[in-house]
Amino acid sequence: METKLYVGNLAFVATEDDLRAHFGQVGAVKTVTLIKDRETGRSKGFAFVEMETEADAAAAIEKLNGTQLGQRSINVSIARPREEGNRGGRGGGHFGGGRGGRGGDRRW
Repeated sequence: METKLYVGNLAFVATEDDLRAHFGQVGAVKTVTLIKDRETGRSKGFAFVEMETEADAAAAIEKLNGTQLGQRSINVSIARPREEGNRGGRGGGHFGGGRGGRGGDRRW
């Protein structure tokens, strides 16, 4: 089991100190990273909390998932690794379709 947790459904006013105190009730907190919008600096409503041990992480999931932090019921789960090449953009790529009226097996 991992020690890094995903914390979702955070109130936008929640701080790293709030998270450290909330998770500190169940175990030793190693790091807290509140994810913020680059342009506005405003919270995106989720964070990552790394606990010192796997036992602390398991306790945090069991005891804190669904609890209230501020006015919101938070979601706590194991953080999944970021997918390679996925930067949260809209993608792009090839949208398929025909060949614009050019028939046959023409090579481009």
